[in-house]
Amino acid sequence: MSQPRFDPRGAVDLSMLQKPTAAQAQAAAASAKAAAAAPPGVIVDLTPENFQQVVEGSATVPLIVAIGASRSATGEKLTPTLEKAAIAYRGRFVLARVDADAQPQIAQVFGVQGVPCALAVIQGQPLPLFQGSPSPEQVAQVLEQVLEAAAQAGVTGTVAGADAEPDAEPEPEPEVPPLHAAAYEAIERGDWAAATAAYQQALNENPGDLDAKAGLGQVVLMERLDGVTDPVADLQAADAAGPTAVEAQLLAADIEMAAGRVSAAFARLVAVVRATSGPERETARKRLVSLFELVDPNAEELKVARRNLALALF
Repeated sequence: MSQPRFDPRGAVDLSMLQKPTAAQAQAAAASAKAAAAAPPGVIVDLTPENFQQVVEGSATVPLIVAIGASRSATGEKLTPTLEKAAIAYRGRFVLARVDADAQPQIAQVFGVQGVPCALAVIQGQPLPLFQGSPSPEQVAQVLEQVLEAAAQAGVTGTVAGADAEPDAEPEPEPEVPPLHAAAYEAIERGDWAAATAAYQQALNENPGDLDAKAGLGQVVLMERLDGVTDPVADLQAADAAGPTAVEAQLLAADIEMAAGRVSAAFARLVAVVRATSGPERETARKRLVSLFELVDPNAEELKVARRNLALALF
């Protein structure tokens, strides 16, 4: 069965509705930690929006591009190795990370044949470096060669402020409560009943546990999406059917919500409320209100959706 990725305080990420492995989750957590530990501008995520700016920056600071794949079941080792090196080199090069699954067009621009891989960009010119998972020693050796080649080309700049002394180690994050940990483990194995029970027990013990409340709502959402195999086709079918096709719109809103398209999900269900009446309207209203629970109460899109729902009802 397919399973969305879980975030206890935000939207679920469908990520093509494939269940993340423990290795993927560990790699994602390590990447987030590395980016937080690095000085600003040393580690960036390369997207179509910032592509030109990042590549043009290679005229002054060498650029290393690490291309991986989030759907790799085993988790890849090259990007984490380069992340550690980027922090250690203190801004002597910029590390740009690319998820080939999420940004295939960027991988195509660089002519990538397989992932994970890495390349250097100096003055806008790409140079292949690695494919696969070289050892940290091999990575360090090649990085020195890249910096030497960059110096010969006159590219000797560094990321502004990156050579400052690193901040002290942050305080360790608080331990995850046992019932929340049990819920996370149940979610990872797709055991929705166990996850629901764990969160419900947490709420019984502490009715003010907002994380448990949000988690419970997301488990319900993930369970509804468990059988989805082609979310793009489901969205297209809902768009073609129109707002009176209530079941199709409910599924489409779930898919959009899980993909982080919160405003689109809310707008879709508000349109259903406007276009229907009686039990169908009430079904759409209840689903919309349940999705409201998954969003930060202060989020602007939530405020807009609440106003639009009120206008649709009266």
